[in-house]
Amino acid sequence: MNGTRRAAALAQARQLLADNPAAALAALRPLTRTDPPDADAWRLAGRALRALGRVAEAEQAELAAIDAAAHDPELQRAALALADNRLGEAEPRLKARLKAIPTDVAAIRMLAELAGRIGRHRDAENLLRRALELAPAFHAARSNLATVLHRQNRTPEALAELDTLIAAEPEHLGHANLRAAALTKVGEFDEALTLYETVLEKPPGHPRIWMSYGHALKTVGRSEDSVAAYRKAIALQPSLGEVWWSLANLKTVRFAQADVVAMRAALTGADLAEEDRFHLHFALAKALEDAGESDDAFDNYLVANRLRRADLPYDAMETSRAVDRTIALFTPEFVSSLTDGCAAPDPIFIVGLPRSGSTLIEQILACHSQVEGTMELPDIPAMVSRLASDERGFSAKLAALSADERRALGEEFLARTRIQRKSHKPFFIDKLPNNWAHVGFIKAILPDAKIVDARRHPLDCGVSNFRQHFARGQAFSYDLADIGTYYSDYVRLMAHFDVVMPGAVTRVFHEALVADPEAEVRALLAALGLDFEDDCLRFHENTRAVRTASSEQVRRPVNRDGLGQWRRYDAHLGPLREALGRVLTDYAIPT
Repeated sequence: MNGTRRAAALAQARQLLADNPAAALAALRPLTRTDPPDADAWRLAGRALRALGRVAEAEQAELAAIDAAAHDPELQRAALALADNRLGEAEPRLKARLKAIPTDVAAIRMLAELAGRIGRHRDAENLLRRALELAPAFHAARSNLATVLHRQNRTPEALAELDTLIAAEPEHLGHANLRAAALTKVGEFDEALTLYETVLEKPPGHPRIWMSYGHALKTVGRSEDSVAAYRKAIALQPSLGEVWWSLANLKTVRFAQADVVAMRAALTGADLAEEDRFHLHFALAKALEDAGESDDAFDNYLVANRLRRADLPYDAMETSRAVDRTIALFTPEFVSSLTDGCAAPDPIFIVGLPRSGSTLIEQILACHSQVEGTMELPDIPAMVSRLASDERGFSAKLAALSADERRALGEEFLARTRIQRKSHKPFFIDKLPNNWAHVGFIKAILPDAKIVDARRHPLDCGVSNFRQHFARGQAFSYDLADIGTYYSDYVRLMAHFDVVMPGAVTRVFHEALVADPEAEVRALLAALGLDFEDDCLRFHENTRAVRTASSEQVRRPVNRDGLGQWRRYDAHLGPLREALGRVLTDYAIPT
């Protein structure tokens, strides 16, 4: 059909669509038989079929429109730019496409993918919901939506979308894998492990699923099985850097020389992805460290951190400015005005830097009969981010909140975190270390919440962060100077709260805890209003799931292995020392 006749047929169908969808469908019939398929015709046909109540046929027409759009040269150029991560080129192409054809579901999904890549998860969610409104059977878009919800820690909603997908495509391994990952996020480990095992029974081998299975096994303390799963993934894909790092991250595995050779060989691959490359350098550094080759190990840590930081930019001064704003807001007068709030005493927040001994403190407290351990909960930062979106800024917004509004926010936190609580214990732990920046907000909305500051020697803590690749966040940790500035800002803010909220924060020094566990545990429990229980000293016998890099370490008795590890790298730590400044020279454990 020539262009003129096609345009006339489409115009006739659009005109008929509202009052006579059957006639519109008849007008479109010649256009839905063309080769290549006509995307515009199939979109209109889908709308006509829905108007006629022929839902199954409408879904097929909507999917045909999506397939047809894939043949469009302009959309192909946008897809190629997206595939090559040329987002600055892909975005204007996709926006121009949607301005011309607002109902192009393929373009909507691609723009959602772009939004997700740059962290605009809400935008991605809205686009994907629009795509599914136009084409409810577009399973790829629903899978993307489940992923976006999962990344926003809206796990129940993600699971609901995955249930819909699995009902439609029960053999789809990707849906099952994502559902298992979502289940682990809310502590449903038995169901997640069963699901992984069901998926892995089916050929062919799936290295990333074996890796995810290894993560879940590690979390529940099945260390040997976890190592075996990681090794299976490596056998299937030796260049998969993340699985090499996952082995290293167990902290209990010592790599053999054959492993070092295999990692070096993988690093020579010309088509090795950057993500695999930095993971391999982190893992190789750990192997060289264990072999006593400290200088070579540090060189690999430097490369790994430089590669990671390139994809995860961080502005240390913005953190410093945020601390300045918090200190300026939380004057003694403002603190005294914070009456009411949500009076629930349930949460115990453990804050500080990552790698500061916070997981050990969590494990000790989770052995108490009155305390439930959960995980590093994302809810406080999410709530802060929402308030910060106010045009006045976070500090002004927080200052303007009424007592009722602060109480409602405290109740919201309890509601959001309820899914993580699997027992009827009266207290639960939120171990997200970054909440040190939000201590003021926490006390404003939950005045009776307990806060524990886990503190470790700044050089040990700083080097441990530099040697660690975090699955997400912690952008400060990939540069020694940034780590030092971040640690200094953390100490500065905690010192301010010690003055304006005396006694609000209980501090635990890692070195003191290691030196005299019983005395420190007794003091910590007393500060939290809890009776001493012997089980808290036998924390390493607890079989609870632990979802941090220290999961294997806290399954051992207290030991001194982590003390003074910075010394092997002392010659390389100039930027860290300089950024720490007086925080380093003033560090002292109270006696």
